[in-house]
Amino acid sequence: MSIESASDDCTGRVPFDLEPNHQSRQLPVEPRWLATVNILALIGLYLALPERLTLGPTWLMPVVTFSLLIPAIISHRRRQIRLNVVLGITLLLVITAAEVWSLSILIAGLPSKRQPPFELLRSAAALWVSNILVFASWYWRLDAGGPHKRYLRASHTAGAFLFPQMTLPPDSKLFRRDWKPDFIDYLFLAFNTSTAFSPTDVPVLSRWAKLLMMIQSAISLSTIAILAARAINIL
Repeated sequence: MSIESASDDCTGRVPFDLEPNHQSRQLPVEPRWLATVNILALIGLYLALPERLTLGPTWLMPVVTFSLLIPAIISHRRRQIRLNVVLGITLLLVITAAEVWSLSILIAGLPSKRQPPFELLRSAAALWVSNILVFASWYWRLDAGGPHKRYLRASHTAGAFLFPQMTLPPDSKLFRRDWKPDFIDYLFLAFNTSTAFSPTDVPVLSRWAKLLMMIQSAISLSTIAILAARAINIL
């Protein structure tokens, strides 16, 4: 399968080139330190939650995360693409499940007013930020076949999201033929989704991306509703 034919055709499919090819061996390994820092930030935010909001003991999720993150980093450096994709998606599933669990427990305990105000606000804020970071990782991991396939392409012309750089005319001073989105672009997209509850400058083209953005907006809205409800109660 050629690189071009494996690109996301915006029909909702999320294709992956799971086997390293000859071209990937000749290219340097693409940098992923921002994605790694993002995962470490998620672990820190999770540790800031009270233990009653965590899935199992507080230490359980960080241990599971590191047990997946370290092999993911090693497999990426060794260009074991299939293993890296499996580990990366499994890691995000674990983090997402832990976040949804924590938010569910937080919402369930709201009517009883058992949480101290400061603890409630701190937990809601941590979950709101975590929501941005985890969905930024999902968009980065899935768009246009994932970071490995995007890195192999000469330019980013197809995917689940239509970034402004993709619509610039060739005669524009800002036009770059070799432009590709990196983690910051997906982080910005996730931030806008959690604050505006919709995409702003980046139209969504694929069904799977629309579904993920709906889930992210719902989580963000639920978290903000908790903060608003507590503020009204205090007044």
